Amino acid sequence: MAERLDWTRDGRDWPHREASQFVEAGGVRWHVQRFSRDVSATQATGPAPLALLLHGTGASGHSWVPMLPWLRQHFDVMTVDLPGHAFSSLPAARQSTLPGMAQAAGALLQSLGAQPEVVIGHSAGAALGARMCLDGHVKPGLLISLNGAFLPLGGLAGVVFPPVAKVMAALPFAPRFFAGQASDPRSVERLIDSTGSTLDAEGRAFYARLVRNPGHVAGALAMMANWDVNPLLRDLPRLAPRLVLVVADKDLTVPPAQGTRVRSMWPDPSAVELHRLKGLGHLAHEEDPAQVAALCIEAARAAGVFAPH
Repeated sequence: MAERLDWTRDGRDWPHREASQFVEAGGVRWHVQRFSRDVSATQATGPAPLALLLHGTGASGHSWVPMLPWLRQHFDVMTVDLPGHAFSSLPAARQSTLPGMAQAAGALLQSLGAQPEVVIGHSAGAALGARMCLDGHVKPGLLISLNGAFLPLGGLAGVVFPPVAKVMAALPFAPRFFAGQASDPRSVERLIDSTGSTLDAEGRAFYARLVRNPGHVAGALAMMANWDVNPLLRDLPRLAPRLVLVVADKDLTVPPAQGTRVRSMWPDPSAVELHRLKGLGHLAHEEDPAQVAALCIEAARAAGVFAPH
């Protein structure tokens, strides 16, 4: 088994370490961070709505840190490392499927007694959030997709990549090989550049720490090898919560045109909001957290999330 990140060693300087907890649920040992609404920054009273934040493939809960100062003015916030990523354990193959991961995440919420009123998902995290909603594991009033990866890979990549990922995930030496490649700082720079985003030195350093760890790479490979978004694509128009799609015009990972295609699947496309961000890439929420957070807060306000209960 590939060596995983060690919380005592690798998590000593992890952002908001004091907010971390580890929870066994759904066959996964989850790394969870929970934040209460910052009452010093708002005059809001009463219980705060809970926002669940789901990162994308190859990332971790750290990717939401830049947005927290704004989100915490309005929400209680919960972030997780997805199964196999960063400090969460690698599950059995059946739990690395999209429905399996959704079920495991639902078990986590049930274990914590958490009932998110807003789910914000980035890339594959948006697909996971949608699957959780469709399967009844979470019942928010609003699902926000940030550069959501709802569609299968197109063209030759869609034919070749999934089988290759399955082979790589099955080879015990593959995660160590890819992590070793990332020891070259230039390879990490190229990886981030390939998203169309520009991150500061701190943001790049956290991704470097992740992709240089064989266990984290194994988790990302397992996720890519076992996910099939085609059933999700068929089910999307049955989504119960309000859906807001956010795309970035410089995204080189998920073509922004996918947002228009996903929206067109609804009988009434006007029921789905679509926002376009200019000058930002796939990691838009890390590049311009204030703008993306403001969009999320306004979407929650429009959806009635802040209405008195």
